[in-house]
Amino acid sequence: MTTTPALTEAAAKRVRWIADKQGKPAILRLAVEGGGCSGFQYKFELADAADRDDAQSETGGVKLVVDPISLDLVAGSIVDFVESLGGAAFRVENPQAAAGCGCGSSFGI
Repeated sequence: MTTTPALTEAAAKRVRWIADKQGKPAILRLAVEGGGCSGFQYKFELADAADRDDAQSETGGVKLVVDPISLDLVAGSIVDFVESLGGAAFRVENPQAAAGCGCGSSFGI
């Protein structure tokens, strides 16, 4: 059984803030693409709606949706939003990632 990724409260709050600013629904799409310094990279975007075959989770009224192909690579992950001196960004805590880069935006399996 594949575990759908989830948002932390901090990530849900940030998605809601961005969605309100853009006048869109609070739905964050997480996808995985080839590339990045470690082989795969995470891609985030606001979605207008979930696709029929998307895996979905919800935190505080904010949805996280993942397509079936990406789900195999991010199952069990937690999406957080962190702010530091280096900036603010969504971070994926991926239990399947065997390697990652310093910026946290790419990973290897």
